[in-house]
Amino acid sequence: MIYHALLLVAAMMFAAAFLLVGYRMLVGPNSMDRVQALDTTVAVLQCALGAYICWSLDTTVVNAMLVLALLGFISSVAVTRFRKRDN
Repeated sequence: MIYHALLLVAAMMFAAAFLLVGYRMLVGPNSMDRVQALDTTVAVLQCALGAYICWSLDTTVVNAMLVLALLGFISSVAVTRFRKRDN
């Protein structure tokens, strides 16, 4: 019972994090803030998938978590490598 309550609290925190990061992604003052918000979205999604694994005891989502980690890292490196300065 307490286990499910903790997972519910974690889900509410993930939802709040998605809302805050989504706001930052839409209103960010420059492109680097938007890139960081996108990277944070990937990290929060990975944490949410980890909580889903704990809740459902289904480990088939681990592959998706690995792909998300790889894509998040590669996209962050690529954007910072080829980004132009904001004026």
